[in-house]
Amino acid sequence: MSIEILFDLLLDACMDSLRLVPFLLVTYVIMEYLEHKTSTKTWAVVRKAGRLGPLAGSLAGAFPQCGFSAAASNLYAGGVITVGTLLAVFLSTSDEMLPIFISEAVDVRVIVMIVGSKAVLGMLTGFLVDFLFRFRPSLIRYKEIHVICESEHCGCEKNIFTSAVRHTVKIFAVIFFFSAALNVLIELWGEDRLAQFMSDQPVLGPVLAGIVGLLPNCAASVMVTKLYLGQFISLGAMMSGLLVGAGVGLLVLFQVNKKWKENLLILAVLYSSGVAWGIVIDLFFR
Repeated sequence: MSIEILFDLLLDACMDSLRLVPFLLVTYVIMEYLEHKTSTKTWAVVRKAGRLGPLAGSLAGAFPQCGFSAAASNLYAGGVITVGTLLAVFLSTSDEMLPIFISEAVDVRVIVMIVGSKAVLGMLTGFLVDFLFRFRPSLIRYKEIHVICESEHCGCEKNIFTSAVRHTVKIFAVIFFFSAALNVLIELWGEDRLAQFMSDQPVLGPVLAGIVGLLPNCAASVMVTKLYLGQFISLGAMMSGLLVGAGVGLLVLFQVNKKWKENLLILAVLYSSGVAWGIVIDLFFR
C-alpha cells in the first residue's frame, strides 16, 4: 500500500468522523441534561423495586446516563440490588450505541426496537437469574449516585456543555481510529470479501462480538455498532456485543465486590446470556 493511498484512507476516515461531530454534540448535550435531571430519582426507584428490580434495572440501564453500570456494581456490592437487577442493567446499557445511531440518521423505529429489545432481554435474564439463584436485596448500605459518579470519573460534571464536549471529542477519536483501521482492512482485503467472511459466521459472529463487548471501554460499542451499520456483521452479532458490553461496570464490580468467584460467575452469565440471545436473534432474523 502506497503512502498516497494510506493518506487518502486516513483523510476519508477523518472527514467521515468530522461529519458526525455536530450530531454527537447535540445528542450528548441532551443526554447530559436528562442525566442531571433524573439520575438520583431513577436510582431511588431501582433500589426500592425489590423483586421487580430487574424490570426497573433494565429500564434504567436503557436510559442513557452517566456511569449506570458502575453505579449498579456499587449498589450490588452493598447488598442493595439483586444480581438479577445488576445483570439487567449490564445487558440493557447502551453505552455509545445511541449517539452513533442518531448521528448516522438510523431510522427511529430501528433505534427504539434495538434499545427496547436490550431492555426486554435484560429484564428476562435478570428475572430468570433471580428465580434460579434466589437472590434478594438485603439493604445493607447505599452510596449516593453523585458519589459513585465522582469516584469513577465518569464525567458527571456540573457544566453540561463541558461534559458533552468531552464525550464528543472522546468518541470522535475512537470513531476516527476505528474508521481508519476499517478503511485499511477493506483496502487490503476487499469490502465484498470481508463482508462475505463476516456474514458466513452464524454462531462465531455473536461469540466474537461478545468478546469485543467485554472490553471495558467505549471503543467496544463503537466498533460493534459501526460494523453493523457497515453491514459487516449480523443483527444478532451486534446485539451480542452490545448486550455483553457493560462499560466500566465490570471493572467497578471487581474493585468493590471482594467475592471473586461470585464476580466471575456474573461475568460468565453476562457473556453467555448475551451470546445466546444474539444467536437466537440471528436464527429468527437472518
